Amino acid sequence: MPKVSCCAEHEAGKSFPTEAGKELTTVYATDASVTPESLQAILERDGALIVKNLVPKELCQQIRADLKSSFDSDRVDPSGFFPTTTKRAYSILAKSDACAELAVNPVFLGVANQMLTSHYTYWEGQKQLHVSGKPQITTIVGFRVEPGGSQQSMHRDDADYHTRNCDMPVMMGCVTALTKTTKENGATIIIPKSHLWGPDRCPLDEEAIPAELEIGDAAIFLGNVYHAGGANVTVDEARETIGMFMCKGTLRQEENQYLELPPEVAKERNFSPQLLRLLGYGILPPALGLYKYQDPMKVIFGVNDAETVNK
Repeated sequence: MPKVSCCAEHEAGKSFPTEAGKELTTVYATDASVTPESLQAILERDGALIVKNLVPKELCQQIRADLKSSFDSDRVDPSGFFPTTTKRAYSILAKSDACAELAVNPVFLGVANQMLTSHYTYWEGQKQLHVSGKPQITTIVGFRVEPGGSQQSMHRDDADYHTRNCDMPVMMGCVTALTKTTKENGATIIIPKSHLWGPDRCPLDEEAIPAELEIGDAAIFLGNVYHAGGANVTVDEARETIGMFMCKGTLRQEENQYLELPPEVAKERNFSPQLLRLLGYGILPPALGLYKYQDPMKVIFGVNDAETVNK
């Protein structure tokens, strides 16, 4: 078999931390001390945290109503990655203005920009250039874990990108509670500090902590933190959440937003330039995402603002 490419710290046989954290730090979205920098410090230390009152309960109620038909009609995941009692909702920005509002939440977007913005220096002829690119939405999906549901396997979301420790973080997730989520009804379980582990450390279910949330609270975690949807051991209590996941703008999106929300749909929905760029319609400088060698924001949507790249 060919040798797997590895970063220098792996090649040198570096010893990675193996400790599992014992708790999830909780902050309040309304607290003036909650800034992108303060959240970054917690995430760099623990890999995950809980934000109380991230969004109003009324917004969550509207999202639940908007997603109900999608949950009701979802089919069983044939791959087995999701338990048979987990229902999902896709293409939700095309169906819900409330979801569009959640997608640009300033608390989550602030820390995502802080930690996932890509900075790059390169030469173009004899001129040295410096560019940066903000993250984009890789997927937005709703989850309904119904009674009797088994636990999902522990995993890292960024495994899709074949990441190494020197690459991390390349993803960040925000799971917001649409209903009260508890250990009993299948709250997301997370292993704090597992983002620091090397590739040989195996996650154990007993190390995970349930992210118990009230409606409007959220769990924010890095893509290299081990986590899973919990088991719903209740008899008649479904739990519903919505997960919004961001990735570095240099990476291909997991969920193809251009097929989920093609230009004609995005135009019909009258999305803001900010949301259009989160969906990937903008350019990551110097030229990632060109359409007919131009910025799609200008060519398709008629947007020519400070972030438009004019080639």
